Amino acid sequence: MREKKYQRPAAVFLLLGLLFAALAFFSIQWGSVSLSGEEICRALSGKGQNETSYHIIWDIRLPRMLAAAVLGGALSVSGFLLQTFFANPIAGPFVLGISSGANLTITLTMVVLLENGIGMDSASMILAAFAGSMISMGFVLLVSMRIKQMSALVICGIMVSYICSAVTDFLVTFADESEIVNLRSWSMGSFSGISWDNVQAIAAVALPALALTFLLSKPMGAYQLGEAYAKSAGVDVRKFGICLILLSSILSACVTAFAGPVSFVGIAAPHIVKKLLGTAKPLLVIPGCFFGGAAFCLACDLIARTVFAPVELGISSVTAVFGAPVVIWIMVRGKGRRQK
Repeated sequence: MREKKYQRPAAVFLLLGLLFAALAFFSIQWGSVSLSGEEICRALSGKGQNETSYHIIWDIRLPRMLAAAVLGGALSVSGFLLQTFFANPIAGPFVLGISSGANLTITLTMVVLLENGIGMDSASMILAAFAGSMISMGFVLLVSMRIKQMSALVICGIMVSYICSAVTDFLVTFADESEIVNLRSWSMGSFSGISWDNVQAIAAVALPALALTFLLSKPMGAYQLGEAYAKSAGVDVRKFGICLILLSSILSACVTAFAGPVSFVGIAAPHIVKKLLGTAKPLLVIPGCFFGGAAFCLACDLIARTVFAPVELGISSVTAVFGAPVVIWIMVRGKGRRQK
């Protein structure tokens, strides 16, 4: 019985690992300039490599691939945390307006700093994104105290997202284009332009937050069974809720800071992983969400930069195409169950 119990998760993790490895390789190989496997091996080993292929791999594609993987995994885990906290399958950073709030504060900070001739480094972007995430999350929490219906809470989150997006568009429209030349493309979501310094900053913020999230697996499992059960199991529900909110905000803020707002990954990836695993146990779902979100973002990024190359699509446009149907299916399936 014990062997059967772990056969399915083992098979799912093997599948996710193979899918991730294949997509990581294709992310390095494919692009406006396609590279052969031999060129990739030479560039990675540093033996007899071509200078052009070496530059493409080490300076452009490898940091972009790593950033897309870590940020995709972080966004997926962030969505799972919000779904656990609100007990709502369609709760996520984008739907609840958290990503849009981070996008607004980054845009505002960038415009103010650039107009005064001050550059914006990685730390400033992360702090600005975190502040916006916490402001939006705070509003959602205030609403959740007065409104008990989760459908109304989600609608409020969407309205927050629209308001933040409208203010962001207003700032971009009236800002000096010469100062924020890359802001428009960034606001659509993109993993382009990622450097090794960015990868280091992403790893320094996202990986510790992911590790802390995994350490909360046991109390999270108790919380899934209800607040009363969690309290009886010795979980300080108030402190635990604060930890979930902070970790979710840090992860989603890190994504928005470096890639802009990325839609639907935080909803679609966790749901697909839970469906594949056949369980919602955090001990299995958290690492599954990371690899599932990483693979999802790698696939979408690959499509965004290769389908119409050399023109690159916004990553949110691609994630919406594949993620929105999952959300619709979740809602239709949930409504069907209630009617039964």
